[in-house]
Amino acid sequence: MIGAFDAGAHVPEIGLSVASLVALAVLWWVSRAVADRARVDVGARVVDIVLGLVLLVALVAEGGALVYLWNAEAEVYAAVTQIGNPVRIAVKAAVTIAIFGGTYLATGVARNTIENVAKRRDGISDHEAEIAFRIAQLAVYLVMLLALLGLWEVDLSGILIGAGFLGIVLGMAARQTLGAVLAGFVLMFARPFEIGDWVQIGENEGIVTEITIVNTRIQTFDGEYVMLPNDYVGAREVINRSRKGRLRHHVEVGVDYDADVEAAREVAEDAMSDLDPVLSVPRPQAVLTEFGDSAVTLDLRFWIDKPSARRKWRAHTAVISAVHEAFDERGVKIPFPQREVSARPEADGFRVRGAGGDERPSDETGDAAGDVETDDETASGDEATSEEGAASSADAGGGDGEGDDAE
Repeated sequence: MIGAFDAGAHVPEIGLSVASLVALAVLWWVSRAVADRARVDVGARVVDIVLGLVLLVALVAEGGALVYLWNAEAEVYAAVTQIGNPVRIAVKAAVTIAIFGGTYLATGVARNTIENVAKRRDGISDHEAEIAFRIAQLAVYLVMLLALLGLWEVDLSGILIGAGFLGIVLGMAARQTLGAVLAGFVLMFARPFEIGDWVQIGENEGIVTEITIVNTRIQTFDGEYVMLPNDYVGAREVINRSRKGRLRHHVEVGVDYDADVEAAREVAEDAMSDLDPVLSVPRPQAVLTEFGDSAVTLDLRFWIDKPSARRKWRAHTAVISAVHEAFDERGVKIPFPQREVSARPEADGFRVRGAGGDERPSDETGDAAGDVETDDETASGDEATSEEGAASSADAGGGDGEGDDAE
């Protein structure tokens, strides 16, 4: 049973302990103030490591002072010897601290290297640089963990077996999510599109608003936000209409067959070249494409700058309005769909099969109709005779039945 603590008998020890703790707090405050001033000139990570070492030494000194003040050397030594050799444990602890410091420095070096590479190369965005740093940081932490486990002689066989089974279970359960994550890494580095691009992914068309490891989000022109898994994006055709900074658009118009198509083509090109939404270089073109049912088809081709849906439809509307007005002024007719219907005379008419099985031609519809009516009348008379005979038989049978009943 632990006896009661006599505070009066340990007043000096309590006072010195409180004083040492206050001194440790003051040292922490002063160290932070000096470190904040030195971060700009020396470097944040170097200052953090030096600050950590100073505080670690201060904590060790504070612990030793408390053990000495309270005469707990024997108890502490006994507890340490139960774990192992004190000297060996101290060396391992020092190496562990060095490993943590080296890991911190390694992550800093990785970040600076990736940022410098991203600045020198225009093809790497800030988002991709951040992803690359996170991957490098994860690899450094994994190496640090394996080094610490080996230093402290931890048996890794059971951990590796458990990690293997856990990986199988997670792979089966999160197969689609893992596929989306892998596809996200591919998209990050392949860069088929960036945030703000006008893209069409499968049947979805809109502006890319967000790209993450798992999914890609686009805003359609109807104001809807569509979230697409990255594995879906990777398996579909991706059309980027903003990558080159300009886009060609097409408008088809028909010209009457009686019109001068070369003159109509020149009129259309002149009308498109004077429009502000249409680029002058490359110059607009009007190309003859096909013979339609009612007109010769002209394909009006023109380019727009900084492609967007608004610019596209603004140019589309301007081209149709300008070409239509120019055609009206020059007398170029845009025909509407039309069809020609003609009748073809019948030479032999049709044939009617007679009662004897022979066929005879009938050039006059009236004779054939009369023959058909005669046949129909004959058939109707036969049917009427049959019905009358059946009715007579029924009446006769009914009369015999009545006679039997009377008897």
